[in-house]
Amino acid sequence: MARIASMNMLLHGVENPTIERADSLSEGHPGDDRYTLVLANPPFAGSLDQETVSKDLQKLVKTRKTELLFLVLMIRMLRNGGRAAVIVPEGVLFGSSNAHKAVRKLLIDDHKLDAVIKLPSGTFKPYTGVSTAILLFTKTSSGGTDRVWFYDVRADGMTLDDKRTPIEANDLPDVLARWQNLDAETARARTDQSFFVPKQEIVDNGYDLSLNRYKEIEIEEVEHRSPAEILDELDALEVEIQDGLKRLREMLA
Repeated sequence: MARIASMNMLLHGVENPTIERADSLSEGHPGDDRYTLVLANPPFAGSLDQETVSKDLQKLVKTRKTELLFLVLMIRMLRNGGRAAVIVPEGVLFGSSNAHKAVRKLLIDDHKLDAVIKLPSGTFKPYTGVSTAILLFTKTSSGGTDRVWFYDVRADGMTLDDKRTPIEANDLPDVLARWQNLDAETARARTDQSFFVPKQEIVDNGYDLSLNRYKEIEIEEVEHRSPAEILDELDALEVEIQDGLKRLREMLA
């Protein structure tokens, strides 16, 4: 696995990576306050034995779920002012367990949660069909979340089946462009593909971070014809059909 990781880094232009083989969630996890930037796609939906999980991590959140423990680990690893972009299964955004709520509360109240970017289902096929999102946050140890930016990615440039072949539809360039100009996002409505949600509204909703909780659906009003008008049209069609059948019988006589 370490060799595969080294080759992956080399292919992405990192010629001298430092890769260490270790259990990141055990007592020997990487030290606190070491990094200014974390980019991660940790394992989804894992579960560890309680005895093997670092006691330092369990002080912050009592859980065996790896997707939650990795988030806490990344907070611990960052220096104050450090930033993280982490891919998580969508259940992290709205899970109702005490551990799920504690991690979301930690990000929002004790640090600065910047954005929740919802990815389309199928992004990680054929390996997994789990719905995912990207959490962007800054470690502050003193709060700072006043609003959270949400973006609903509907296409990522690839089909969402197991083949994942390239297509033209791709929201990711728009995500980057809008992220780099967040001030312009304040005017966006809840019916748009991206928008801000105030912290207090999130707190009032039990720290729920699912985009659908805050997105508004714009319903177009449709005018339907009256039943009498539809019945009149059916009567006219029936007369036309009967006339056609009568002419056909005359031709065959």
